[in-house]
Order: sequence, then C-alpha cells, then structure tokens
Amino acid sequence: MDLIELQQDLAQERRRRLAAERLLEQKQAELGAANRQLSDHALSLSGQIIDQRKVVSNLKGENSRVSEDLHRAETRVVAAERLLWAALETIPDGFALFGPDFRLIAANGPYLRVFEETSGVAPGDSYQAILDICLDEGLVDLQGEDEDAWYDFMLDRWDTDDIAPTTLRFWNGMYVKMIDRRTSDGGIVSLALNITDTIAREEELRLARDKAQAADRAKSTFLAKMSHELRTPMNGVVGMADLLLGREQDDEARLYTETIRNSGDALLEIINNILDYSKLEADKVELRRAPFDLEAMTQDIVTLVAPSRQEKPITLHLDYDEALPSSFMGDGGRLRQIIINLVGNAIKFTKAGYVVLRISGQHSDSEEGVALNISVEDSGIGIPEDKRDHIFGEFNQIEDDANRQYEGTGLGLAITKKLISVMGGKLCVDSIEGVGSCFSFELNLKPVGAVPDNSAVPQLNPACPVLIWIGNRMDHHLVEQQLRSMGAEVWTAMTASEFDLALKRRRPQIAFCAIGRVEAAAAILAKSDRQIPLITVATTPDDKADLPKPFIRSDLRSALDAAICDRVPSCTDETVDHTIRVLAAEDNTTNQLVLTKMLDGLKIDLDMVGDGLQALESYESAAPDLIFLDISMPHMDGMEVARRIRKLELDSGAPRTPIVAMTAHALAGDETRIRDSGIDHYMTKPLKKELLCGHVTAVAASLGHSRTKTAS
Repeated sequence: MDLIELQQDLAQERRRRLAAERLLEQKQAELGAANRQLSDHALSLSGQIIDQRKVVSNLKGENSRVSEDLHRAETRVVAAERLLWAALETIPDGFALFGPDFRLIAANGPYLRVFEETSGVAPGDSYQAILDICLDEGLVDLQGEDEDAWYDFMLDRWDTDDIAPTTLRFWNGMYVKMIDRRTSDGGIVSLALNITDTIAREEELRLARDKAQAADRAKSTFLAKMSHELRTPMNGVVGMADLLLGREQDDEARLYTETIRNSGDALLEIINNILDYSKLEADKVELRRAPFDLEAMTQDIVTLVAPSRQEKPITLHLDYDEALPSSFMGDGGRLRQIIINLVGNAIKFTKAGYVVLRISGQHSDSEEGVALNISVEDSGIGIPEDKRDHIFGEFNQIEDDANRQYEGTGLGLAITKKLISVMGGKLCVDSIEGVGSCFSFELNLKPVGAVPDNSAVPQLNPACPVLIWIGNRMDHHLVEQQLRSMGAEVWTAMTASEFDLALKRRRPQIAFCAIGRVEAAAAILAKSDRQIPLITVATTPDDKADLPKPFIRSDLRSALDAAICDRVPSCTDETVDHTIRVLAAEDNTTNQLVLTKMLDGLKIDLDMVGDGLQALESYESAAPDLIFLDISMPHMDGMEVARRIRKLELDSGAPRTPIVAMTAHALAGDETRIRDSGIDHYMTKPLKKELLCGHVTAVAASLGHSRTKTAS
C-alpha cells in the first residue's frame, strides 16, 4: 500500500512540477512580451525625444532669423522715414499731419517757417491754436475780411468730407494754396503750396488781356470813327460827281467828273475792304439767316459791275442753272459781297475776252438741302502755279511785270476766302498762266419755296428744233444750255449759208440771232418759205435786243413767251399825281446840298433841317409822309429822334411814318442798333440817287393807292 501511495504521491508531485513549469513558461512568455513592449515604447520615446530636439533646434534658428528680419525691417523703416522727411524738407511747399483730434503730429520746415518769428508751432498744438496765432500775429492778410468770419470759415472747412482748397495771402505778399485731405483714421494731411509766382503770372496775363481788349476797343472805336469821318466827305464827293454826270457837259468836263467819281468809288472800296478785314481778324463777323433771292442777286451783280468793263472788250455772262430754285435761306449780303469781289477781281485782271459767273448745284443729304457751286471764270492773265497760295495772303499781290499795272490793297481775296470759310465753304482756284483763271466754292443752303416748275415756261416742241445763229461761242453755250433745259433740240449756224440750209432742212419753230446778224437773217427769211419768230440776241450789254445781256432766265422766258404767243409782254407803271411831304435831317451842309440835288425833280415838298431837335420839331408841327434821318447829328442823334417819333405815334394813334437812315456807320451791329430804334430802312453813305428816289417813289405809290381806295 505504501508503494502504491508513494507512486501516487510521486505522480501527483510530477503533475504539480509540470504545472509549475508550464506556469513558469507562461510567465516567462508574458514577461518577454512585456519586455518587448517596454523596448518598443522606449524606442518610440527615444524617436520623439530626437524629433523634439530637432524642433527645438529649428525654433531656435527661426527665432534668430525672425529677430534678424525684424531688426533689418526696423532699420529700413527708420531709413525710409528719414528719407521721406528729408524729401519733405527739400520741397518748398509746406506739409503737415494732424491726428483725429486735429492736433499737429508732424510738419516739415517750410510749413513751420511761417511761424518762426512767433511763439512757434510744435507737434501737439491744436489746429485752433494755429489759427489763433495766424490772427494774433497778423500772419494772414485778410484783405478786409472779418476775423471771426475767416476763423469760422477755416474751421468749417475741416468739418466737411470733401475739403475744398482755399488760398491765403500772407503779410509778406506770399500766396499759399491750402489743400487738405482726410486720412482713414479721421486725421488731416495738409499741403501748403506756394503759388506766388503763379498769381504773379496770372496778374501779368490779366493786365496783358486788359491791354489787348483796350487796344481792340480802341481799334474798333477808331475804325468806327474813321468810317464815319471818311464816308461823310465821300458822300459829297461821289454824290456831286453823280449829279454832275447827269448834266450836259463837254468831253473834257465829263472826263474830269468821271475821274472824280471813279476815284471816289475806288477809295470807298478800300475803306470797305479795311473794315471787313478788321472785323474778320477780330472774329466779329456775324452771319444773318434770312430768305434771299439768289437769281435776282446775281442779275443785279452783273448789272452793277457793268461800268467797270465798259473800257475793256469784255463780255460778262451769267449762267444760272435752270433746275435750281431762286430763293435760299442764308446771309445774302455776305454772299453778294463774295461774288462781287470775285467778279470784280476777274474783270480787273482780264484785258479782253470773257468773265462767266456760274451758279449750279444739286440736292445733298445735309439738312440744308442744296449744295450750291458758285464759280467765276475768266480769260485773264492767269496765276503762276507757285503763286496760287500767295494771292490769298493779306496785302499780297503777285509782284511781276504783268501785275504791277493793277492797283489795289491786296485784301480782296483774303477777305473773300475768310468769309467763305466763315460760311462753311472753301475757296478753290484753278488757273493757267496766260490763259485764265477759275475761282469756285461750294455752300450748303436751304431753298425757300418750291423748286422751279418748268411747266410754267413755254415748252418747245422737240420735233421742231430751235436754230441759233449767234457767233460768239460763250453766248451760244449759255443760250443753248437754257433752251435745252426747256426740252428744245438746238441747232447751230455759224454762217449765213448754214442758217439758210438749217431753215430748209430742219424747219425750226423759232430762231435766235445775234443783233449784228439781224439784217442778214431777215433777208434769208424773206427769201424762204418759212415764217418763224426771230429773237434778237444782244452781243453787248448796251444792245437793245429781245434777249439782253446778261442772259438770265426771266428775260429768256419773256422773249419766248412774246415770240411763241405772238405778243409782247407789257408792264404797268404806277404813276403818282400828287406831292408828298419829305422831312430830311442832315447836319453837314455839303451833304444837304447833295441830298437836295438828288431829290430834285421829284414831286415832293422837302423840309431840310440841320439837327435832331429841329427834325423832331418839324415832325410835331406837321407830320411828313417820309423821313430821311442822318444818324450822327448834334443835340440829338437820328436813333433818338426815331424813338421819340415812334412814341408820339403810339401815344396819338397816328399811322407809322417810314423812316430811312442815312449814315456813315458801317461796322458790325450798326444796322441792328439802328433798326431797333424804330428806323425802317438803312442806307450807307455815300448815298445813291436811285435808292433815294426808290424810297420816295414807293411811299408815293403807297399813298396814291390808299387814297384811291378811300375815294372809291
């Protein structure tokens, strides 16, 4: 039993030992795992420590770099600040910085220098204190302004968002312009700009401008005075010459009289040119817009310049486009002056041949409606190519043997070019030396009224052509052009045989024949079996023909109407069989004589007085039918007389008496002032007899018509 028990005990002990060994192995395994974990953790902590050491090392380097950067930045800021203030100190203008409480933070030397001789201004001083110093020390010249008002004004400026600049004048004569701007924190940046030199220059310019304006006024006054003083005696010279030419004289006396008249006209032209040029130079030309008859104007012009070509073998032609209207809106007076200048210039430089005034045009896209082309062509001496620009200069003429024989101021073309430019056109010239010249310009004008209706013109049957036997090429061209516009087929005969042959073969319905070929044409017609109307065509302006020169549209219509309808157009003249009362006021005794002689022969009762007061007294004693008033008279001028007469008429209910101004005033604005005073018509001295008589006849006819109506 004992052995069995012992074996059992040994077996049990062996089991316990095995269990202990297993437990030991387990604990060893757990201890190994723990050791491994501890080792891994230690390794991890060691890496973190190494990383932290690296971070700490990096931070130490970064802190060092930041410190160095901050030091360098601070150094740069200090240098920039010093450089800024050094720059501000170098400029002559003042600079100051104020904080939001309007206390001075900093200012440069020029700003503070103003206060050197006072108690001084330093950073920390308020803006109000600085203003007090300016007033107490008399630094600012208020130029009579109240101190309190100035103080309040300077304070109120800074209360606005957009501070307006202001200029201060200091005691030493220095001018400073204050320019203030608000900063983002509510402070003020103030600039004090020294503008003393600018003010001085402005004052110099103002004085120069005043002197120039005074000189311009003096020149205008001088021109007005000289215009009046020259025109007054010129009225006597030209007027008396015209009166003498109307009397019977021997050849020598007539030559002397014509010389006086022509010299007076030449002097008057020079006066007008100088006045026109002066107005253009001063930009005082004002264009008037009013309806005017361009066709009638051009007809008047060719009639007006006729005396200037009587001594030359020159034919003057008018070529007015049949398709153009007659009336336009614009400054007819200036356009008339331009055309007269160009036509007169062409006649002046043409010894023989022709001068043609052409008016053509077409409808344009502009609001004005018609693009007019006006040209003056001549067969004169021509202009060298290198001198074409020279002729448009002031007082310029071509200096060569061909031109020295022509007198003049050299202002005509310069004035014409400037007038055309003012009216919106451009003057062009095309010329061949020794052959002739052509001056042309284009203007856009608005037509007044309808385009001419050609149905009112006697229409010619194209199947029966019109035969022209004129001879002169230019005359032939102008007549042919107008006939073709009426629908006619035109045939030309240059010789008697050609005229005879055309009568037989073409069988024309009407023939035009130059006045010098009438007898030959009549003889050919008498021998032929054709009886057609024969219209005579003038070859000179003095010829008495069915179609006189210049060939104008109305004359051609009248001639055709008379020939085709077998009647002669008639006219009715109103005759006046009663005497009208005329009051004339003129202080110059010579002009009184001229006026009296010009009105001599008319059925008038003339009352001539010597000043404005006498004119007013004469009107009050017996109201006249017509009044002629000189403008410049002693005691009372013509405009004041007119104003008083109009007031008397208004107060009494009397009818309006026509008043005509006679004046030597011819500058811009004179006519407007004269008409505004109540004067109806305006005549510039020297007076023209036909204009005077025209006013008398018009009044007489009007009175006769009204009396006839009253009697009926």
